[in-house]
Amino acid sequence: MAGKCARRAPVECGDLPFLIRRDGSWLYRGSPIGRKEMVCLFASVLTRDEAGAYWLETPAERGRIEVEDAPFLAVELDWRGCGRRQCLTFRTNTDQLVTAGPDHPIRISHDILTCEPTPYLRLRPGRGAFPVEARIQRSVYYEMAALAEPGSCCGRRMLGVWSEGMFFGLGEIPAGGF
Repeated sequence: MAGKCARRAPVECGDLPFLIRRDGSWLYRGSPIGRKEMVCLFASVLTRDEAGAYWLETPAERGRIEVEDAPFLAVELDWRGCGRRQCLTFRTNTDQLVTAGPDHPIRISHDILTCEPTPYLRLRPGRGAFPVEARIQRSVYYEMAALAEPGSCCGRRMLGVWSEGMFFGLGEIPAGGF
């Protein structure tokens, strides 16, 4: 067909020498990437595959990178409204603003040994069941917990927060509580 170009698959580069640490710092060949603009550029092409691996992918090339936990951090919380009309908007360490809701749910993971909660916010889908997420920093989680109210999630009594009409459970209410 005249005027149409077939899109080629990106060249596979294998493992790239990038590491995203749990604290949100990005390293290249073991050295921190100091320019936030560079981190934001790389962050814009970060994706996940069907197996949960992280990739930097441009139309021309793609390579796998290592991520210790989540590639981003939710470092700030802004909220407006209350109850079911509340909206929680998070700012990430790359200055992306994301409002929790149907497309950006909050999930809580618990450490197997300590049962300590670790909250995450979905930023965008991956190529399967594994989305690209931001770990919600502890101070931001405490702000969220201050907004918590009793509710129900999956038939269990929970303390949680509302955002864009969705209830996100933060923790189960013990029997006899509230």
